[in-house]
Amino acid sequence: MHTVVVGTSGTTAEDVIAVARGNARVELSAEALDALARAREIVDALAAKPEPVYGVSTGFGALASRHISPELRAQLQRNIVRSHAAGMGPRVEREVVRALMFLRLKTVASGHTGVRPSVAQTMADVLNAGITPVVHEYGSLGCSGDLAPLSHCALALMGEGDAEGPDGTVRPAGELLAEAGIEPVVLREKEGLALLNGTDGMLGMLVMALADLGKLYTSADITAALTLEALLGTEKVLQPELHAIRPHPGQGASAANMAAVLKGSGLVRHYQEETAPRVQDAYSVRCAPQVAGAGRDTMAHAALVASRELAAAVDNPVVLPDGRVESNGNFHGAPVAYVLDFLAIAAADLGSIAERRTDRLLDKNRSHGLPPFLADDAGVDSGLMIAQYTQAALVSEMKRLAVPASADSIPSSAMQEDHVSMGWSAARKLRTAVDNLTRIIAIELYAATRAIELRHGLTPAPASQAAIAGARAAGVQGPGPDRFLAPDLAAADEFIRTGGLLAAVEPVTGPLA
Repeated sequence: MHTVVVGTSGTTAEDVIAVARGNARVELSAEALDALARAREIVDALAAKPEPVYGVSTGFGALASRHISPELRAQLQRNIVRSHAAGMGPRVEREVVRALMFLRLKTVASGHTGVRPSVAQTMADVLNAGITPVVHEYGSLGCSGDLAPLSHCALALMGEGDAEGPDGTVRPAGELLAEAGIEPVVLREKEGLALLNGTDGMLGMLVMALADLGKLYTSADITAALTLEALLGTEKVLQPELHAIRPHPGQGASAANMAAVLKGSGLVRHYQEETAPRVQDAYSVRCAPQVAGAGRDTMAHAALVASRELAAAVDNPVVLPDGRVESNGNFHGAPVAYVLDFLAIAAADLGSIAERRTDRLLDKNRSHGLPPFLADDAGVDSGLMIAQYTQAALVSEMKRLAVPASADSIPSSAMQEDHVSMGWSAARKLRTAVDNLTRIIAIELYAATRAIELRHGLTPAPASQAAIAGARAAGVQGPGPDRFLAPDLAAADEFIRTGGLLAAVEPVTGPLA
């Protein structure tokens, strides 16, 4: 099994995905264990002093003015976890909770939180045992971090609350810990607060969304090329010298992908042989690289933000190398929340342009000789009419999901926390947007492959032929009389979602960007 070693300097997106989705084993480095011990010595020394220190010997948030006596501090740490584990609504996906737990461990291992090495080791043990705390959809304002989701995870470390075992059954966390031979933690000064105060949930969802969107944008370049081919469009707009004079990297990459797919096509520029040749293709076809490319550049910016956050130690207060324990605002989720919203906007626009291309394939007045709705016997058959309705409904939902969550703020904690990021909400809606975008691209694939097969007597590009063959092998059926359409669309969705389209095309084109 793959093992991820957690040190003091953060982690990588690849490691997050390995733990969240691949169940990779987690180990703490010797360097991290040493840093944890040194930081804990500082916290213990401060706890022994009569002067109050926030998070060590005081209450929290609006209650920070109260100095807590030593005999009540363990109770204080238990209470903050129990009271903050106040989430409601549906359960959050297992991969999100594992990412959240791993990223919290990443910050704890930095040596800036003051958590004991034994607590960090228990966090790793719970991940390795396949125990996943039950976390709920609602409860985080993204400041101070993802409090409620992290609290449900900390609660499980204490042997309380519910969790999903490695067999997928939800049971009391204490039972699952006992079966795995894991001793529940008894929290000491600052540790409860340190387990709750970070952007780990929204960051984990950002990392996974970027991984998924990277594949989706390449898939969208392929389906855009298939549609251009089916519409007998021109590939001349994809020439690299045209994109060099507007040097956005994403635009150039998308154009190169489309050109690679269309290489050797007998359909492109066939318009020149028509009685009324076209001078230009429609924007949804001609501007595909510009729109997808802008989304790619947005992803690059989001990946930069994610890399910085993956290297960060997000807690309040933090233990500094010189021994100071300082309050700060690094837990605020604004940097992550903004890019989560940016990605939702870009995804909505990519879905929108894909839907416009699909509609063009189905309209006999704009499809340049294709049958209405790509039907076998139009009038008797409806063809893909309602597949486009489904796609349009998904696009409409994508536009609603593109409304920024980070532009909102709801004051909390008696106005102590009077500006929040709503980053968790931005992340949750982005996950829905990614799922919907997959379905939208799948419908374009379904329509474009059928349209190409209806261009009798013309030879599609080798890469297009590979895409069609791969789709048909995956259960995405070709032209013919009307049939129960939902299974075909589900097969196309699975083909895109699992990377089947890329696997079919890249042996012909070479690696696509």
